[in-house]
Amino acid sequence: MATLLQRVLRIAPYFAKGRLGIVVAGLAALVSASTEPALPALLKPLLDKGFVAGAVPLWMVPVAIIGLLALRGTAGFIAQYALTWSANEGVQALRMRLFEHLLRAEPALFGKHSASSLTNMLVYEVQGASSQLVSSVLTLIRDSLTLVALLAYLLYLNWQLTLVIGLLFPAIALVMRTAGRRLQRLAREGQLATDELAYVVEENVLAWRIVRLHGAGPSQARRFERYSIALRRLLLKTVTAASAMTPVTQILAGCAISTVIVIALWQSAQGGQTVGGFVAYITAMLMTLPPIRHLADVMAPIVRGVTALERSVDLIEEGANERGGPHLADRATGMIEFDHVSLRYGDERVNALDDFSLTINRGETVALVGPSGAGKSSLAHLLPRFLEPSAGEVRLDGVALRDWNIDALRRQFALVSQDVVLFDDSVAANVALGAEVDRERVRAALGGANLLEHVDSMPQGIDSAIGHNGNELSGGQRQRLAIARAIYKDAPILILDEATSALDSESERAVQSALDTLMRDRTTLVIAHRLSTIEHADRVVAIEAGRLVEQGTHAQLLAAGGLYARLHALQFRSPQPVQGDSP
Repeated sequence: MATLLQRVLRIAPYFAKGRLGIVVAGLAALVSASTEPALPALLKPLLDKGFVAGAVPLWMVPVAIIGLLALRGTAGFIAQYALTWSANEGVQALRMRLFEHLLRAEPALFGKHSASSLTNMLVYEVQGASSQLVSSVLTLIRDSLTLVALLAYLLYLNWQLTLVIGLLFPAIALVMRTAGRRLQRLAREGQLATDELAYVVEENVLAWRIVRLHGAGPSQARRFERYSIALRRLLLKTVTAASAMTPVTQILAGCAISTVIVIALWQSAQGGQTVGGFVAYITAMLMTLPPIRHLADVMAPIVRGVTALERSVDLIEEGANERGGPHLADRATGMIEFDHVSLRYGDERVNALDDFSLTINRGETVALVGPSGAGKSSLAHLLPRFLEPSAGEVRLDGVALRDWNIDALRRQFALVSQDVVLFDDSVAANVALGAEVDRERVRAALGGANLLEHVDSMPQGIDSAIGHNGNELSGGQRQRLAIARAIYKDAPILILDEATSALDSESERAVQSALDTLMRDRTTLVIAHRLSTIEHADRVVAIEAGRLVEQGTHAQLLAAGGLYARLHALQFRSPQPVQGDSP
């Protein structure tokens, strides 16, 4: 297991921009710590000479005390501000690096981590860990320097007695090392438990309609309670491990200090030192107790903070960014080839696609049909490389997809899915997603999607905000906005996954007309469940269990009486037998 120092050095590069703040904080803490021995040092001349008339000018007493406290307070403020500034610089750098990694990471990462886990890590854990570390590291620096300053003063007064106190520190270090290892393990377990609890909340927020419709509230509440109790137990274990250090270190400190006091009293009785010297020594020695206690308490938040930041670094280093090849093209012609492609998800025993081969010619409209789970969406996800084939090869314009530059490849595709994703931004920003906003093109795209009239009626037109995931729009309007986005992108290849599924009959006719115009001279892949929407496709490809079963035109496949004909008969409840309908 890596030491705490090794783990701190691992996250240190992200805080490199804040080095100046750390240096300033260290210097300010040094000034603050140097004022600590000054108070017991003042007691010695005050007690030895202060009661003799004229020996100590009275005006010097308030000046010295107020000056010391003012200097200590100013240095403490500077240290706090400088360290907070430095920490927030590091948080910003780490947060941006983490978010950029999410935008470029291999798609497999999103299968390993839930959305709530990533959100918690990126938004809350990084900030919370930073706050913990600022407070704890400041305490560590300030109290360590204070302890050093007090010990130096104690050595100056009586080095023999101070050596007894020195025996205390190896014992405290052993206690902190032992407890630190346990705290590290509990911190990681606590983070995983927090992720699990957050995922339960995420599921119930996203699926609240289903939860209420099925009366699943009580069972979900019990599930939430189970994870919440598990998290509570881990937190209590963490508190127990952290709190146990304080009484142990205080007992050890008590043993050392009581021994020192007995020896000091014996030396005073023998006439070895003055009253002022004795009081100064005992005061300075007692002043070491708070720093020792704070240093014992500071281990837990430092371990938790470092563990949280380390988890973000783990995510950044966990997987490489997506890699593409050198091939660049402004606009593909649109010829797609699936060459003996197989695809298997994770540890599943059955292939989602099994030795699948298909060629789609430039400008051809091909409809994919088949039962649920046949592999239609998997085929579509292979094209922009959201999935990688387990075997075989997919080519675009004769070039394997892995040889395409990843950004250039994805510029060739526009996707309209039944699962519409919109952003909490303006209508124009959603239509022009990923590109500069051309207001005239935005309006043209909205007109093509039969949505311009509604957008013009909104308070700010195309600059109107549409809310979280477009909640200011109806289901059909959200679908049409996604179609407008595809029209605006003007990509050579269209992927339509039930693109008109949420539209009423009138809107569907208008949008289908716009799509027909858009599809002209473009390669189009249509995933369809409503077979009425694909009757005019150039070719229909029927898929079952990941295999190509048959292909042909709508009329040819109906006449063949195979899978497509059966699906068509089931959907339209045709009373006539399908087999043998051909003249």
